Amino acid sequence: MKTNTPNLFGLSVAELQDVCEGAGLPRFRGEQLFYWLHNRGVETFDECMNLPKTLRAELATSFRIAHPEAVTEQHSTDGTRKFLLRLEDGRNIETVLIPSESEEAGQPKRLTICVSTQVGCPLDCRFCATASMKLKRNLTPGEIFGQYLAVQKRSASRVTNLVFMGMGEPMLNYENVMAAAELLTHEKTAAIAASHITLSTAGLADGIRRMADEGRKIKLAISLHATTDELRLRLMPINKKYPLAEIIDAAEYYHRLTRRRITWEYILFDGLNDGVDDVRRLAKLTRRVPSKVNIIPFHPIGAAYPDGMPMQLLSPPRAHIEEFAQRLRDVHVTVMLRSSSGRDIDAACGQLAVREGAREGQTRRTRAPHSDKHSEKHSDKRGDIPTADAAGKEASTPSGLDRHNPHP
Repeated sequence: MKTNTPNLFGLSVAELQDVCEGAGLPRFRGEQLFYWLHNRGVETFDECMNLPKTLRAELATSFRIAHPEAVTEQHSTDGTRKFLLRLEDGRNIETVLIPSESEEAGQPKRLTICVSTQVGCPLDCRFCATASMKLKRNLTPGEIFGQYLAVQKRSASRVTNLVFMGMGEPMLNYENVMAAAELLTHEKTAAIAASHITLSTAGLADGIRRMADEGRKIKLAISLHATTDELRLRLMPINKKYPLAEIIDAAEYYHRLTRRRITWEYILFDGLNDGVDDVRRLAKLTRRVPSKVNIIPFHPIGAAYPDGMPMQLLSPPRAHIEEFAQRLRDVHVTVMLRSSSGRDIDAACGQLAVREGAREGQTRRTRAPHSDKHSEKHSDKRGDIPTADAAGKEASTPSGLDRHNPHP
C-alpha cells in the first residue's frame, strides 16, 4: 500500500465531496465513498461495487484506505474481549468489548465498546496503566472510528453502546473525538445512536462547557474518584488545574444548557476514598445536578509499573464495595455498581499496550540498539513524539492542542 497518498478513511461526507471535486469528480461520488468506507468498511476501492471500474482504479492510484489492524485479542471468562490494534505508524492502542451482565433471550442486553482517543496519555493518573506510557500523539477520527469498525467485524452480535473511556483524555483531542462521534452517528453509517455514546473525562472543565455550548448530543461522564481536593490531587494531578469546585461549576453549566443527566465515575480504593465521610461528601457533590454514580472496583495494574506503582492502591473487599453503594442509595443517590470486567486478562486501561510495548522494546534493544536510538531521535525531530514538557503543556492547555494530528 502506498503510504504517501491521502487516506480517505475517517473523512466526513463534506470532506470526501471536496476530495472528489478536487480530483475532477462529481461531488455525489463523495457520498458514495462515505457509505462504502464507513458503513461497509471496505479495505480496497475494488470493493466499491457501484463505482465504475476505471474510477476504482484511478482512486487506488491517488488515494488509500487504511484502518487500525487488530493484532492481538484476549478473551475473558466473563465474555469481555480486549483487542490490541496497530496503527499505520506502528504504534499500539487498545479497545475493549464488554457484554452487560443482564441478559435478554440468553444474550447480553448491551454490548459496549470502550475506545481509545490518544496513544498514551499525559494526565498521569496514579491508578491508570496508560499513564506509564506518557503521551505519544492524538488519534485521528479514522483511527477512533476504526476501532469500532474492527471490533464490530469480529463480533457476531451488534455493538450497542460506545464509551470514549480507553487510552487518553478525550477532551485533549476534542476535535477528532467529536469528528469520530459524527461518523458513528451519521445516518449512512448506521453505527451507534448519540444517546448510546458517552464521553468520559478526567474533569477538564473547559471541554465540558464546550460540549454544552455546542449542544453535543452524546452523554457525559466525569471521573471523580475522590471527594476532597487533597486526595484527588494525589490520585489525579490534573486536579491542580481543575479542582472539584471548578468541575462542579462546569457540571452545573452543562446541565443548565443541555438538561442531561451526568454520570460520576468513582473507583473505590481500600482505605482511601471508601469511608462514611466519603459517602456523605459524595452524596452532597452529586446532588448539585441530576446525576448517577458509577461505583467501579479497582483493577490492579502493577504489571504496568515493574519498578513499583506511584501509589500503593488496593481494591476493597466486595462486601465493603456493596456496603458503600448501599449507603449512597440510603441517602437517595442513584448508584450503578459496575463489575470489574476482564480481571483474568489485561482489561484495565493501557495494560495490554504497555505489556506489548515493553516486549517490543526489549526485542528492539536486543536486535538493533543503535538503530533504535537513531529512530527515536528522528521521531522527535518530526514532532511525532511530544517531549515530557510538551505533554505536560498539553495537559494544562487543552484549547491549544492540534486537533487534527495526521500521520507524518
